[in-house]
Amino acid sequence: MITNRAAAGAACQARCEPLGWGLQMGKMFAYIDQQIDRLLHDRGKLRTVGDNGQPKVSLLGPVPLPVVDPDTGEERALRWYPFVRRTELEAVDRICVGLREQQSRDLVALINSFMAVNSVLLYGKVETAAAPLVRLHSCCMTGDVFGSLRCECGPQLRESYRMIFAQGAGAVVYMASHEGRGIGLWAKAVTYLLQDLGQDTYQANESLGLPADSRDFADAAVVLGALLRADASVRLITNNPMKVEQLERGGLHIGERVAVVTGVNQHNLRYLRAKQSKGHDFGEEPLEKPEPTGKR
Repeated sequence: MITNRAAAGAACQARCEPLGWGLQMGKMFAYIDQQIDRLLHDRGKLRTVGDNGQPKVSLLGPVPLPVVDPDTGEERALRWYPFVRRTELEAVDRICVGLREQQSRDLVALINSFMAVNSVLLYGKVETAAAPLVRLHSCCMTGDVFGSLRCECGPQLRESYRMIFAQGAGAVVYMASHEGRGIGLWAKAVTYLLQDLGQDTYQANESLGLPADSRDFADAAVVLGALLRADASVRLITNNPMKVEQLERGGLHIGERVAVVTGVNQHNLRYLRAKQSKGHDFGEEPLEKPEPTGKR
């Protein structure tokens, strides 16, 4: 393993120079280096989408992303497009001009804390589909990654993939900037403690002086509009009519809202009923208290 910084830089330069990148020591993070930026633009891997009053979004990719279908064990080929609002990327670039020469560690903290990098993952021939399945999913570290039973987010994401794989084509838009309906992971942890004291999920946000829901899906609408066919009639996998309204406001045609009711358990039933009171539509069947999860 290379541990010496100079040796690591020389190794990197040796790998990159044959590709014509001409990297030198002190130039860090390919996506904010102007030479790499131009290379990716020239190869059609980095572009700006959005116009006529829409947010301008930097769209990177596609990046091949093979995954294993947990239900069948088969390999599935996804195409990953990270995206970020152009104004945020430009702000980072401006600040990094002064930091790059110093090889400052502050650069790492800056990128991690400032840029909200979201993703869209495409499967199959979704770009040409007349009525593609699309899941617009807000990041939930506790549910998606930790496997928490306090919400239904993880099961919803997994079920959306199952539906898309079964259909043969579709897209998942993963909004990494939407933790806790837009308040961030730290504040979300505080709201969990407030919920344990009797508040519902919306009241807990407001107790912190934060909006009950501050999510903005305008960037997602821009990216989907750029990737899908212009006359696509999107079948949106969601229980939340607000997502339908925001995507339609962004110029997409939502032909159908596909409910996804899964992951209901005794730990999240109160949470789901609070969402229902705010307009989430779980279909005609009432939310019933399920059998306890796990073994005693």
